[in-house]
Amino acid sequence: MTETTASPVFVPPTRFAVPGRIAVSNRTAAVWQTATLTEIRRETPHAATFRFAVPAWAGHLPGQHLMLRLTAGDGYTAQRHYSLASAPDDEGHVELTLDHVEGGEVSGWFHTRARPGDRVEVRGPLSGFFAWPGDRPALLIGAGSGVVPLMSMVRHRRARALDVPLRLLVSARGPEELIYAREYGAETTPVFTRRGPAGAPVGRLGAAHLRPVFEELPAGGWEAYVCGSNAFAEHASRLLVAAGQPVDRIRIERFG
Repeated sequence: MTETTASPVFVPPTRFAVPGRIAVSNRTAAVWQTATLTEIRRETPHAATFRFAVPAWAGHLPGQHLMLRLTAGDGYTAQRHYSLASAPDDEGHVELTLDHVEGGEVSGWFHTRARPGDRVEVRGPLSGFFAWPGDRPALLIGAGSGVVPLMSMVRHRRARALDVPLRLLVSARGPEELIYAREYGAETTPVFTRRGPAGAPVGRLGAAHLRPVFEELPAGGWEAYVCGSNAFAEHASRLLVAAGQPVDRIRIERFG
């Protein structure tokens, strides 16, 4: 483990803006805090979880995100919004799961240069629109790294031993690209679009995947949370509406 006493040596590969997460609210927390990287866990060949110690972190709701800032030696800064993967119960720590985006300034730095002991700046938590406090049945639908804020909800339910119904449908190209594969339980249905385990069906998320969760509709119905690319969000939303989900009870977070 390395120890650093200053900001990490962030070397931006280029000086252009790289699309990141689209913020769902203009409301921001006021104070930047120092976050120290303590652990890196490989999730898939292209995604890893980065755990940070943030002693003054005030907590968050599952589904919220934060803003992260890296500063280069010449003063150049890059900021991105990232969903929080950790449950609020993980006091003093937060976890982010990042895809290695081709040409990405920030994700590239994390995947190729970051080491435990490095320090970054974070601000948040941000946005309450996509948050799930655990008080109502939740139907979660995500694709790829869109599962990150949804996993915070799953972890929160487990940590608090909540009995409120929760179901997760998560789409991935194949088993090797399924983020958090080791953590899923009976609440989760993986959907593999290109390659599946032996004997498992392969194909795009469809009405057949939603049918079982609407056949067991809980009292009061589902609050639906959808996270993924623009195309996936539109597709999943149409499936939900066709299945009978009220439009005003579908919350969407999209990736740009």
